[in-house]
Amino acid sequence: MNSPVPPIHPDHRLPLYHRVRDTLSAEIAAHRWRPEEPVPTEAELAKTHGVSIGTVRKAIDSLVADGVLERFQGRGTFVRRPDFQSSFFRFFRFVDAAGVARVPTSRILKREVAAMPAGVAAAFKLPAGSRAVRFSRLRLIDERPLVLEDIWLPHERFKALLEIDPREFGDLLYPLYEQYCGVLVASAQETLSAEAVGARQAKLLELAAGAPVIVIDRVALTADRQPVEWRQSRGPASQFRYQVEIR
Repeated sequence: MNSPVPPIHPDHRLPLYHRVRDTLSAEIAAHRWRPEEPVPTEAELAKTHGVSIGTVRKAIDSLVADGVLERFQGRGTFVRRPDFQSSFFRFFRFVDAAGVARVPTSRILKREVAAMPAGVAAAFKLPAGSRAVRFSRLRLIDERPLVLEDIWLPHERFKALLEIDPREFGDLLYPLYEQYCGVLVASAQETLSAEAVGARQAKLLELAAGAPVIVIDRVALTADRQPVEWRQSRGPASQFRYQVEIR
């Protein structure tokens, strides 16, 4: 599903390669190129945009550095589809009773149209009370709840998700965003905090009221850095881990 590319008004104070980069980002966000298909060659892009190959190369290098594009020797340059499933393993240990790492299953608890609270609306740069598609989702291992998610999406862009048969919702939502709404998530910003779990969340997570949980706030972005999803995930602190390599 290709979306029309919105009018692009480049900031002429920026270097030329940066303006080309912004134009390519908008085209990627509008699904001009699919992740399975190579983008045009540098020579073709240079001709299309009326710039030198060197300028296009710098623009593509910047998009590769940001994880929007990826190069494959002998195959070309492709739109990168991030592996957001693996990001959970950075923070929570998903293992079964035998200690083997597992991919959690998902269960949609609620799907509704709701008014955005002020904090969510601010992430989308929309007025408080704007209409949204809201999901409440539980992630489980062997039917044992591990993570509770509260997911908000702008209504007009994601209203098609309200019509999908619930059985079509798999363990990942981003493929549905792409398939039904033409939205390809390119990156995300995450903020971690800790809190004592409330009574409602404690019941769903099968925790004692007031037990410590880790909260992950995520804003998912398209290739042109437009916010398209706000997600808050809660999981027991006992399952949390944080690992970083310092050089």
